[in-house]
Amino acid sequence: MAQRTGVDVSRLSARQTYPEDRFDRLKRTGRVGAHRVTARPRYIWQYLIAGLLGFAVLTTLGILAVQGIGGTGKLSLGPSSGSSGSSSAQVTAELDPTATVAILNGTPTQYLAAALDTIVTEQQWGSIEFSGSAATADVAISAVFYSDPADAPAAAGLAEKLGGVSTYTSSDYEKYGVRLVVLLGADYKGPGIDEAAQLAANGGDATADTTAEAEIEGDATGATQREVNPATGNEINPDTGLDIDPTTGWDIDVATGWPIDPATGLATDPSTIAAAADATAAQ
Repeated sequence: MAQRTGVDVSRLSARQTYPEDRFDRLKRTGRVGAHRVTARPRYIWQYLIAGLLGFAVLTTLGILAVQGIGGTGKLSLGPSSGSSGSSSAQVTAELDPTATVAILNGTPTQYLAAALDTIVTEQQWGSIEFSGSAATADVAISAVFYSDPADAPAAAGLAEKLGGVSTYTSSDYEKYGVRLVVLLGADYKGPGIDEAAQLAANGGDATADTTAEAEIEGDATGATQREVNPATGNEINPDTGLDIDPTTGWDIDVATGWPIDPATGLATDPSTIAAAADATAAQ
């Protein structure tokens, strides 16, 4: 075979039988051959386990952080109550004997308001202004209501004496003109239960509570209605605070139970009054 002009015969080996081309003129470098990366098998379960372990660690750290904040008082973990319910703030119970009180019997139990009226008065837990029946006799929960936040301690103190009933703020009972209103419900287990039963056994005035509620409500004409003593059923003179004798219209003397003659200011035997009235009628 004829050699081409310009070819270095000394560089040809016995195996080179092809003409020189552009690959025979490449610049020499230090690289020899090609380097390939061998693919390694991937195991999905390894990533899954790693993810689960990471989630568990983060969850644990989050719980510990929340508990730590809650323990220092920076995060409230408990529910908060609304302002219409029992007060969530800590109130120091402080019984106030001068606090005016109204007692409403919201149960079918007769004489319960009258019995509790007597107990509160005797024990000086408050100053009773009214006691009688509530608008309904199927009240479920007993409570002490107040409208002025300043009366919260007095309400709590009276509630404790009544067996630990709840206290609430409300303006629904402002018509009674008192600081505290005791509403007795079916759950009431405090003082007055036994006394009410005793009154019923002795045949007390079954209309006492009902009459008292009717009197405090007033009538459609706007006429002034007098308060009624639930224990006796007699109207009370608002000027003197004494029961009014239904026959004469005079105040009744507490010591003797006789009506007080306004002309003399002395308690007078009812039989004497009746005899005098008969004599006057005969004339």
